[in-house]
Amino acid sequence: MLFQKVARVVTGFVFRIIFNLKFEGTENVPSEKGFMVCSNHRANLDPIFVAQKVKCHLRFMAKIELFKNKFAAALITSLGAFPVERGKGDMTAINTAENAIKNGDALVMFPEGTRSKDGKLLKFKSGAVMIAGQTGADILPVGISFSGKLKFRTKVTVRYGKLIKNEELKFTSGTPTPSEIRYARNLLQDRVAELID
Repeated sequence: MLFQKVARVVTGFVFRIIFNLKFEGTENVPSEKGFMVCSNHRANLDPIFVAQKVKCHLRFMAKIELFKNKFAAALITSLGAFPVERGKGDMTAINTAENAIKNGDALVMFPEGTRSKDGKLLKFKSGAVMIAGQTGADILPVGISFSGKLKFRTKVTVRYGKLIKNEELKFTSGTPTPSEIRYARNLLQDRVAELID
């Protein structure tokens, strides 16, 4: 946890030099623990952008391919990442995510499942809202906006939206139905879309 705090301070300082970085809606970031953070996905640096204003311990779902290099695996694990096999219903990753929330961490997910090459929001996958349904977690929607590709002094805006309370997702039980999942997924996608330029 200390390593993550130090990394957040260091990257925050460095990123403000490299990029024209702006944050909006920071008053919406919860002070309590045990919630989810769901953002659009533009670049590999998105987890660092999103993390800057979320002060509790963060956990990140990351594709399992990033863990093949032992050095990279050790580094991102120390920063709170854990592996997920995409498209396979990885129950180990889902259990890790649920435990993170129950332990008071903020779980960061990118529901598009991959980076958008042109900045247009891709259709959200259901994993994030399913975890919210099973844990009762609230969701902080985040929008990351910039034009073109990231380069020196690119203007990057990170907007934190109003917290989506779990009851707004309209789950009626611990195991969401397909129609409940669709509703919650569309609600989350709409809230993130509102935060993107």
